[in-house]
Amino acid sequence: MAPHEPFINRPSSTQCMSTPNLLTPSTPFASNPLRTRDDLAAFLKTLLQGLGPHTSPGGARIHLGFTGTHYDDIAAQLEGFARPLWGLASLLAGGGSYESGDHNSRTWATGLANGTNPDHLEFWGNMRNKDQRMVECSPIGFALAVAPDTFWTPLSPKSKTCIEEWLGGIDDKEMPNTNWLWFRVFANLGLKKAGSSRFDAARMKADLDHLDTFYLSGGWSRDGPPGVVQLDYYSSSFAIQVAQLIYSKLAKDEDPDRSAEYQRRAQQFALDFLHYFDSQGRAIPFGRSMTYRFAMAAFWGALAYADAPLPAPLTPGVLKGLLLRNIRYWAHTQPGSFTPTHTLTIGFCYPNHNITENYNSPGSPYWAFKAFIPLALPSDHVFWTVQEEDFPSVALGVVRPLNEPLHIASNVGGHTFILSSGQQCSYAVKQSAAKYGKFAYSSAFGYSVPVGSLTLEELGGDNTLALSDDDGEVWKCRRDTREARIEYADSASRTGRFWLRSMWYPWPDVQVETWLVPPDADVSPLWHVRVHRIKTARKLWAAEGGFAIYGQGRDARALEPVTDAADESQYGTMEKGGEVWVTSQAGASGFVDIPVEGAVRRSGKALRTDANTNLMVPRAVLPTMFGQVEPGEESKWFVGGVLAVPSEGVGEVHESGPPKGWLMEWQRRPTVPSEILSAVGESIV
Repeated sequence: MAPHEPFINRPSSTQCMSTPNLLTPSTPFASNPLRTRDDLAAFLKTLLQGLGPHTSPGGARIHLGFTGTHYDDIAAQLEGFARPLWGLASLLAGGGSYESGDHNSRTWATGLANGTNPDHLEFWGNMRNKDQRMVECSPIGFALAVAPDTFWTPLSPKSKTCIEEWLGGIDDKEMPNTNWLWFRVFANLGLKKAGSSRFDAARMKADLDHLDTFYLSGGWSRDGPPGVVQLDYYSSSFAIQVAQLIYSKLAKDEDPDRSAEYQRRAQQFALDFLHYFDSQGRAIPFGRSMTYRFAMAAFWGALAYADAPLPAPLTPGVLKGLLLRNIRYWAHTQPGSFTPTHTLTIGFCYPNHNITENYNSPGSPYWAFKAFIPLALPSDHVFWTVQEEDFPSVALGVVRPLNEPLHIASNVGGHTFILSSGQQCSYAVKQSAAKYGKFAYSSAFGYSVPVGSLTLEELGGDNTLALSDDDGEVWKCRRDTREARIEYADSASRTGRFWLRSMWYPWPDVQVETWLVPPDADVSPLWHVRVHRIKTARKLWAAEGGFAIYGQGRDARALEPVTDAADESQYGTMEKGGEVWVTSQAGASGFVDIPVEGAVRRSGKALRTDANTNLMVPRAVLPTMFGQVEPGEESKWFVGGVLAVPSEGVGEVHESGPPKGWLMEWQRRPTVPSEILSAVGESIV
């Protein structure tokens, strides 16, 4: 790998960038094409080398920073040690090696022995109830299962006993009733595959049986028992689906029926999950733990690793493309994800603690190493010998209802995003309203989180209706969504146009009913429609945001109003009554108030949000509609259309910007389904 060049004159990506022709940061991995198995192994090894200077003398702890979490610092250093094992163990299982002077695969084997030894200075400590150490049992168990020649066989009898006792200590402890139960399964599975008699077969079966009660339909599992409505990346790449696929590979002889069922679920799930990715390799940010980055694509690699039958249009080449395009997106175009010394930062496209959870330590981002699981496949496996294929053409230009997660996915008009209703985290999580309650989430524009408790600029209120009852000092957004469902124009046959409908209650005496209508590919492919019916006993100030977009001009200075609203080559902001749009090299984002008789009329403004609210760009501008609602017995209405079209380039040489002809699409205003208009009680003016 070429040495890191901190600043070179190169193009930057559509998001997370400054402007072309300026000195902009480069990633340390730009010279690696990341097309082959050897390329991926080289990327992994460079990241492993970056951990060397941070590794303790005994190898058991990796200290990457000083920020705190709700758990202790020893557990955080255990994270730094354990999570890279997803990649290292896969590399070794596939016949590869990691030798980098004094820092090599044996460093981790020694660290495992020392970290589990109560008599060693670097002992991790025994597990307690609901202990963070439980999470790290998962990659350790995986390493024992797939690479015992490094992590088990060469160790002394005493070291093996220490590992058995430490991992086995999870069996009688209380665990969260979530995907965490998979960590105990992997602890026992690893001991079993390594040949230890310490594994608890009854405990493992009981955990698996209980985890199977999380299953819904269509391949989807929620992250918890009945009553939990949380189907984010923990239902897919971060935890449940990947765990099921690994289990189906490693336990297919001992547990054939369950293994076959897990692969059947994965086949169904894959056809939905495909729509969370765009043709450029980006995945839609949604939910918590976004700092895990390219772990978002780990499902595709796990599907290949498990040798699961693939439903059309998926092929080994399609899986390869889905995984590697996502990894290239991060490795080639997101310099803020890495330090110059090849370690991962806490954040998403740039270092940003506003978006993180209280369990994100400096070692947490290495959950991303789940994406390296296909390295466990031999070099002659079809996944590595087949040509990488593009995103399936039959899955482009579609709008698809996703019934279990209560999402509607769309990639028409060149924009991949989901409309969302009905999800919420079942326990306290930072910025939960932003991570689960927004109306839309985009692969190109991401989502934003609050950075303070006052002002709209601090709120980062993209794709949400923010309401205030104190003249705009404090704002509330949708968080606890109830009675959410997907409706069809013809409810009996479930045909015709469809939309999301939900109820939410920001105050006891305020109720909001929201309809989210996806793009009409034939009439207005760049638009989606939002309708809100508000019944309130208090006066409300309202601000509804569209998609937050990169807010700098060609000179890297803040965007200014355009001088000619008919010139689509200009970058800037346009405000005109109930219309507002913003253009930059990231594309175009706009909002229009749709005139409906009886609806409250609103005015548009391009709001510059506070720095570091958005996951993808630190400086964003947000098209926003402003209005007021007076208290009364009758419901009040907002009706609006949201346009968004991203640049066609990610890290390309051209200057990007919205595609030509976007202003013509701006004039093709969206239509509101008549079934919703009848609820308003009036017709379009």
